[in-house]
Amino acid sequence: MEDERSLSLLKLMVNEGLFPSPEEDEKRKIIVEKLKTIVVAWAKKVAWQRCLPKQQIAATSATILTYGSYGLGVHDPESDIDALCVGPFFATIAEDFFIVLHNILKSRPEISEIHCVKDSKVPLMRFTFDGISVDLPYAQLKVLNVPENVDILNLSLLTNIDETSWKSLSGVRANQRILLLVPNLKNFQSMLRCLKLWAKRRGVYGNLNGFLGGVHLAVLAAFVCQNQPNASVIALISNFFSTYAMWPWPTPVMLQDGMLSNVEDVIETRFYMPIRLPCSPYEYCHSNVTKSTFTKIRAEFLRGHSMNRDLLKLKLDFDAGRIFEPFPYSTNYTRFVKIYLSAPDQDELGDWVGWVKSHFRCLLLKLEAVQGFCDPNPMEYADMDVSEPNVVFYWGLNRSRSNFVYIEPVQEDFSRSIYCGYYGIRGKMELSIVQASELPKNARFDSGNGKKMKACWKMLDYNQRRAPAYSQHLPSYFVGYVESNGDTECPSTGV
Repeated sequence: MEDERSLSLLKLMVNEGLFPSPEEDEKRKIIVEKLKTIVVAWAKKVAWQRCLPKQQIAATSATILTYGSYGLGVHDPESDIDALCVGPFFATIAEDFFIVLHNILKSRPEISEIHCVKDSKVPLMRFTFDGISVDLPYAQLKVLNVPENVDILNLSLLTNIDETSWKSLSGVRANQRILLLVPNLKNFQSMLRCLKLWAKRRGVYGNLNGFLGGVHLAVLAAFVCQNQPNASVIALISNFFSTYAMWPWPTPVMLQDGMLSNVEDVIETRFYMPIRLPCSPYEYCHSNVTKSTFTKIRAEFLRGHSMNRDLLKLKLDFDAGRIFEPFPYSTNYTRFVKIYLSAPDQDELGDWVGWVKSHFRCLLLKLEAVQGFCDPNPMEYADMDVSEPNVVFYWGLNRSRSNFVYIEPVQEDFSRSIYCGYYGIRGKMELSIVQASELPKNARFDSGNGKKMKACWKMLDYNQRRAPAYSQHLPSYFVGYVESNGDTECPSTGV
């Protein structure tokens, strides 16, 4: 019976379109291989710019390591490729990655929409490669040659690396450790696909909004797999909900990985839901969980546990699809905070939305201070009655505090936060309170199919005042232009 239920659940995943076709998988593999070839040539070019001896230029190399959903083998047809560029000791992020490699990638006909995201927690380049979005951060190792099969779990390779490289490597190292630690990889992958669909449908997926990100779900799922190594997929999902519905948070979740951690390290994380990365005894998953989002996540764990008790009893009339029913925002809340973001054109809107979303935790904390509870629906909608490009969010408010009407002080406070430090063309940000009866019918609130936009940051306008920039190590070698604010724009040149 369990096996039949598991097969039924996997069929549901197929019907939801969560598995890429063999052709799509092959396309991603080709993209990764092409990127590897590009960065090897890039490393040799940078070595030449550094005037290294010919034998060192010949010996030097760089590589690409995948992580995230693609690295774990749980990607769907719309998933990005998270790929880390690992380079040698002489290739810097400021000049060689963001200028030289950016320039090489920009010259490739199959690559478009390339943007540099320099001010994020993990700086990266984002671009489209043959129609598939790629996120490419950078890590610099203290070696001359980075082979394709580099063992980044070897701590001796990480000696004296800079903080940015360490952060960039953490995601890849966590992925590799998870793949090594789960007892049944196929069951883990099937389970994780199901959990990601559950989290998205129930509105508890998305780190920027204070919910669970991909790495959080991966570690939580791997922990259950370790404790139930012979369980079926359907039993693993049942155990997932029963485990975390009763979990004594903030006790951290830690995989059985042979690493020791003491309580003082855990207390210092100050997370509502601490989840340790399985690559270091001192690192925890980056989390934006607040009091409100913790409350909702716990409630969804409890709902899942209540529903899945029927799974354990193997009731014949139980429909596993009920677990993935979209969260009913329009019936759960009577009032919402409407967050309206707009910009003059679609490209500027992408920049603006990305910037504001990176400050959402700040807004959530401000709303919690006056409301006690706020549910930040991660789905993005568009106001079809407005001509300007826009994105709208609707966050559910505490039913018991219906006297909250004046949103203006919160808007003024939040506006100061987002307008400070933003160097692009400022968009519009408006907050208002709307009743459930005022929600637009076309938003399809309870379908789980809201609009999705990938946040991005562009290089600044090429027509701004520029000054030529030359290599710090080869003074006569031109690498690009420095803008008035210190960012760099490069003309297209080949390898």
